[in-house]
Amino acid sequence: MKTTVELPESVVRKAKLLAAERQTTLRALVLKGLEHVLMEEQVNAKDRAKQLFAAMDQAPGIKAGKRFSRTEANAR
Repeated sequence: MKTTVELPESVVRKAKLLAAERQTTLRALVLKGLEHVLMEEQVNAKDRAKQLFAAMDQAPGIKAGKRFSRTEANAR
């Protein structure tokens, strides 16, 4: 898919130099950067969920029983 992105000239210049040093293309460099950011967001979401459940387990009045898998929960 083609798209247009407006970037500062200084950033594009540095990115092109880096791409040349790594013997790759600007497109490949941008793609790798976007994939990195997206993966980081997924990891952060998982960590936040783990922290939330851990906090819930410690909250008074809440008892964590058996946790259901998504399939088990949807079957109920």
